[in-house]
Amino acid sequence: MTQLNLGGIGMTSQRTRDRLINRLKEQGIDDQRVLDVMGRTPRHIFLDEALSHRAYEDSALPIGYQQTLSQPYIVALMTQLLLSVGERTRVLEVGTGSGYQTAILAQLVTRVYTVERILPLQEKARERMRTLGLSNVHMKHADGGMGWEDRGPYDGIIVTAAPEQIPVALKEQLGEGGVLVIPVGDSRGQSLQLLKKQNGELEEVSITPVMFVPLLEGIVGR
Repeated sequence: MTQLNLGGIGMTSQRTRDRLINRLKEQGIDDQRVLDVMGRTPRHIFLDEALSHRAYEDSALPIGYQQTLSQPYIVALMTQLLLSVGERTRVLEVGTGSGYQTAILAQLVTRVYTVERILPLQEKARERMRTLGLSNVHMKHADGGMGWEDRGPYDGIIVTAAPEQIPVALKEQLGEGGVLVIPVGDSRGQSLQLLKKQNGELEEVSITPVMFVPLLEGIVGR
């Protein structure tokens, strides 16, 4: 990982990244903090070399193990929603995957706690955090649906896979004033949901249709 070209060339250059940021603005992403972080984060290092030239397309891309690197617009939208009620200090991410969403969060919040059930993906993501010098990320190999109880409560939770129903454990680990951003549904249809916890009650708002890989609970792979 130490020999990676973080600056990129050609289809991974800063000029190509800037075009992506302009597309995100056109799609309604207006939090400048999110745009700045996504503009300087080398998305191409989160993909196998054969796919790196597609890194700055606004599309989801495969990362192996039947998982995907989320579409940049969705990453930006979920991050913007997380920050929409103010700065976040303790954020739980369910589904580390490649580590791209993790890296974006780590540059915007104080601490990120991230869980991943597929160990090889987690190991690659951990190495990428080291490469980028992101030392405020804490990782756990675990079933994401159970969250990470002993590090909570959290003032923000982002889930990068879709359960058919929101896991009770995640609701319980959301602190007062916290925000949960999560896709919910199945292969017939999913919706990105925003939940805010006020006075112990959860207010839920449907944001937009999405399509994520399913959240598999009770399965931890090596």
